Amino acid sequence: MEFKDYYKILGVARDASQDEIKRAYRRLARKYHPDVSDEPDAEERFKEVQEAYEVLKDPEKRKAYDQFGANWKAGQEFRPPPGWEQGFSFGGDFGVGEFSDFFEALFGRGRTRRPGAGGFRVRGEDQVARIQISLEDAYRGATQTITLNVPELGPDGRILAGSRTLNVRIPKGITEGQRIRLAGQGAPGLGGGPAGDLYLEVSFRPHPHFRADKRDIYLELPITPWEAALGRPVTVPTLGGPVELRIPAGSQSGRKLRLKGRGLPGDPPGDQYVVLKIVTPPANTEAARAFYERMAQELPMNPRADLGV
Repeated sequence: MEFKDYYKILGVARDASQDEIKRAYRRLARKYHPDVSDEPDAEERFKEVQEAYEVLKDPEKRKAYDQFGANWKAGQEFRPPPGWEQGFSFGGDFGVGEFSDFFEALFGRGRTRRPGAGGFRVRGEDQVARIQISLEDAYRGATQTITLNVPELGPDGRILAGSRTLNVRIPKGITEGQRIRLAGQGAPGLGGGPAGDLYLEVSFRPHPHFRADKRDIYLELPITPWEAALGRPVTVPTLGGPVELRIPAGSQSGRKLRLKGRGLPGDPPGDQYVVLKIVTPPANTEAARAFYERMAQELPMNPRADLGV
């Protein structure tokens, strides 16, 4: 069995990035695709390119392949050493294609091209894009029109800048880091193969008041010293509208109060946590300074007693 130098097949360095490997694959796949290529060995070259990309695009397969180092030469007689695959897992679908004995000796037998499929049909790659949405849209659900910058393969195999506009439904209760799947909106297939899917990874735009932690919402609520000391009902904003919250008497800054079910919708819904922040009125007049002096005399306390000072 001959060793295959997958880096040499794709024409990339051993330390090539995933973007470089992807660009090389797209260029060569277009060049040698049997439906469009005039090269006499296009079919065999296309198979080699597919196989090389199948390994190098996958971090686990690439890591396993790389442990053989750069000492093996293409065409050299090769047998994998016993137990070399420990610590790696290569189960699952390897996609559409026919793979060499070398590939199957390393990674097992993947799914081969379906009989009667008629030529090479390659599914397009799945793609991931990141979008920012408001917390309000995550709370209520919405429809957004987004424009994505997408690379396109030109007729000469070069990557060109392009754009695409899509209408996207934002599901009610989506959380940061979740993905929205748009079936068939990924990279186009080759040879009439289906397009891949597009995944939109959601992040939240910074909000002037709220912060999200999964489905829970946090709000820092300024209160006066007398509201904290005496206890008072106050109006608190939430994503669903203002609600009334009673501040317990004797509250301190940093105390966390819960508004059950007032976070992002879900099963179960999240909660809203209100973190109290006592705001002291400024002593910017003679009367205010005199008032604080009386407080110091009539309400003596040492808030640093626990520190031993």
